[in-house]
Amino acid sequence: MKTYRDFDRYMKDFPDKNGYFGQYGGAFLPPQLVPVFEEITDSYHKICHSAHFISELRRIRREFQGRPTPVYNCERLSRQIGNSQIYLKREDLNHTGAHKINHCMGEGLLAKFMGKKKLIAETGAGQHGVALATAAAYFGLECDIYMGEVDIAKQHPNVVRMKMLGANVIPATHGLKTLKEAVDAAFEGYMKEYEHSIYCIGSVVGPHPFPMMVRDFQAVVGFEAKEQFVAMTGALPDVVCASVGGGSNALGIFEAFLPEPVEIVGVEPGGRGNNVGDHAASMTYGKKGVLHGFESMLLQDENGEPQTVYSIASGLDYPSVGPEHAYLHECGRVQYDVISDEEAMEAFFFLCRYEGIIPAIESAHALAYALRRARAGDAGTILVNLSGRGDKDIDYIYEKYGTGEQFF
Repeated sequence: MKTYRDFDRYMKDFPDKNGYFGQYGGAFLPPQLVPVFEEITDSYHKICHSAHFISELRRIRREFQGRPTPVYNCERLSRQIGNSQIYLKREDLNHTGAHKINHCMGEGLLAKFMGKKKLIAETGAGQHGVALATAAAYFGLECDIYMGEVDIAKQHPNVVRMKMLGANVIPATHGLKTLKEAVDAAFEGYMKEYEHSIYCIGSVVGPHPFPMMVRDFQAVVGFEAKEQFVAMTGALPDVVCASVGGGSNALGIFEAFLPEPVEIVGVEPGGRGNNVGDHAASMTYGKKGVLHGFESMLLQDENGEPQTVYSIASGLDYPSVGPEHAYLHECGRVQYDVISDEEAMEAFFFLCRYEGIIPAIESAHALAYALRRARAGDAGTILVNLSGRGDKDIDYIYEKYGTGEQFF
């Protein structure tokens, strides 16, 4: 069991040169892609230490994305719930409305450095797709976005945004037609044109170096938040929490707090219950397995095949999780818990009514965990990564829950 004292050099030491966080990670690739991913790794290591690259990325974040995003104290919501104070890291205020733009602009900059002509990606809730389409437009690149047919229907506003930005939205029509199938289809598409394209994975998943790269690009969230929180309150938060599907927004805010005496919690989608097909809580119910070129915790059947998963949040319904999360859970530094659909929707409407903020359903899972802790009264200050805004979700939510009167 490791404590915060063991994490002073963590980001320098993990992953190892083969992309492993302990026993999780790696790169399980078809032979023809091995040199392709080695080229991506070499290129990333070259530019991540380049003063020119870092300066350009910082300029983009400041002038184009709108960073730094603020930390906000939910005073009215906190009074309604208990004695704890809930704070939000407002990633919903990024350009395009979510944390996804943090790594998409970095990946676009890397693609330009490598001389690639096209960005390829999958998307679930559509926020990664919108962010990558934005990056493609900014850098003058082509863009293919693969998205499950079910999610295309649920997230129609984001589909329109991607198309307006010039992206080609390609439906994934097999299986459950959601995020896992979109990843399948995106990998297949990338296999056909990897020479002039780069696959910009949308989370801290996939073969090495993508879990490392996306983590590094997202870490700005936590380093900003820690400095801001201390400036606001004079102390560190008692609890830091974030929703976990693939896990990019969570690692983004967790990294800066790993070496600090702070409780860190990843919040998984508990969905409708703990039966197979009713949730997507891979850390809670999964076991070690390989999916999409990496090894991590995986919801799988007796034959090692991915199980059916579900979440009301399109961005969380993935049967695995980033390998770094699996490592942090195994070594005991980060705890993981589950939040049901109903708890997430209560938190969604509470934030709307008491603070005037419409969150993404994904982010509402983390907020719901904060409400649970506040009601229990065992945490003085709770910092939530509000990873995105809920514009994309309002039609779906209104159809299913109306204006949320049942929660008040």
